[in-house]
Amino acid sequence: MEGPGRSIRSKLMLVVLATTLAALGVAAFALVVYETRSFERTTAASLMTQAQLLGTASAAALVFDDPVAARENLALLKVQPQIRSAAIYTASGRLFASYGATDVLGTGFSRQPQADGYAIEDDEIIVFRRISQEQEFLGSVFLRATYGLDTRLRDYLGILGVVLIASLALALLLSAGLQRAITRPILAVTNVARQVIERRDFSLRVDKTTHDEVGYLVDAFNAMLAEVGRRADALEASNATLSRESMERREAEEALRVADRRKDEFLAMLAHELRNPLAPLRNSLEILKRCGADTALAAEARQMMERQLRQMVRLVDDLLDVSRITTGKLALKTERCELRDIVRNAIDTTVPLIDARQHTLSVDLPDEPVHVIGDPTRLAQVFSNLLNNAANYTAPGGSIALRVFADAQQVSVSVKDNGIGIAAEMLGPVFQMFAQADESLERVHGGLGVGLTLARHVIDLHHGTIEAKSDGIGHGSEFIVRLPRIGVDTSAPAPSAPQPTALT
Repeated sequence: MEGPGRSIRSKLMLVVLATTLAALGVAAFALVVYETRSFERTTAASLMTQAQLLGTASAAALVFDDPVAARENLALLKVQPQIRSAAIYTASGRLFASYGATDVLGTGFSRQPQADGYAIEDDEIIVFRRISQEQEFLGSVFLRATYGLDTRLRDYLGILGVVLIASLALALLLSAGLQRAITRPILAVTNVARQVIERRDFSLRVDKTTHDEVGYLVDAFNAMLAEVGRRADALEASNATLSRESMERREAEEALRVADRRKDEFLAMLAHELRNPLAPLRNSLEILKRCGADTALAAEARQMMERQLRQMVRLVDDLLDVSRITTGKLALKTERCELRDIVRNAIDTTVPLIDARQHTLSVDLPDEPVHVIGDPTRLAQVFSNLLNNAANYTAPGGSIALRVFADAQQVSVSVKDNGIGIAAEMLGPVFQMFAQADESLERVHGGLGVGLTLARHVIDLHHGTIEAKSDGIGHGSEFIVRLPRIGVDTSAPAPSAPQPTALT
């Protein structure tokens, strides 16, 4: 019992000393800071007042160009040995009269007068004060004096040190006399508690030796042991039942959350994917209204409409596949396809948005054909989503760069912008369902964050990868899609029909 007693007594002693030392330290620090600032303000105010008096006394000398009178005024400063040098400047900045102590005679003056105020340099304080008469600027007064803060602080810290040592000694004496009466019953409670934990014997009790708050604690502890002893068996018996019911409840709550999340994901995907083709269709209708007899322009508009309508029909047919993203059963209709055509189709889809936001789009495509095995519609959807994001999250007048580069094994598609960028902690979660880099209610661009999630799943189904890069908020972002490239030998027969693949 002596071991724990010594431990708690020493801890109590350390608590008393530490709190006393902390309180005294904070008080001492506050007093030193206050004294330092008070000394600075007092010294500066005194010198500024002295400078103002000198300026008032020397105003006539400046008006009548009498430097002798000004020097006589400055000579009065010899009764203040802390002022090492002084000077009066004309309104043009010319040194008009000066004063200096014997050890710095002729030195320590400023070449040009400065603005009103003071500055502290090493152990000196410098003061400038304008001389004005009837709102007319006549010149400036310069004072250089010994600051003396170090001496002041040494004296002050010496006094604080004596007070600190005396306070700690008094606290040590008081705590040594009081801690035994406090710790003895606490040690008894601790010893019984340790035995109860080790032996699980709830019949043990603590002897009550005091009738204060600690005595009340002993009574409460003994009553608690009695109550715990009565209920221990009942609690152990019901613990298994409670655990089983808690697990069943968590499983039911998780099932409800999953069902609700899948419902929201389906509705969000429906709105997100059907929105993209609408802009080209609307633009084509406007072209048809205005083309008049220009049959070539009308034919081109009809072709664009047919292309977008085909994509919308395909999206409607594939809406049920959206619910399979979380189950890993999103199907593709793969075929041998030329990636440059897919990229051009994605660009056609997003050009109206890019033009509307006055962005500059640069496209770098390889000269030779680049073939992949994939779903052209889904891949075009991925690239159009990336371009749409770049256009939406870049301030008007920004720049977007789309680059396709390939080697013998893979082809990479990069979409880079100089928009709002992505925080480092969001580079991974940005591909999660409904993730948003800007989650505030005031964000400019809406959306439920399903585009990048769909893109990641589609690229995964193509055995490729998609990566987000950014130097942080305000530094733009870059998305890089990498897909396996099939051989450039065009003599190989193409598949006779699209072959569906699925992630299982």
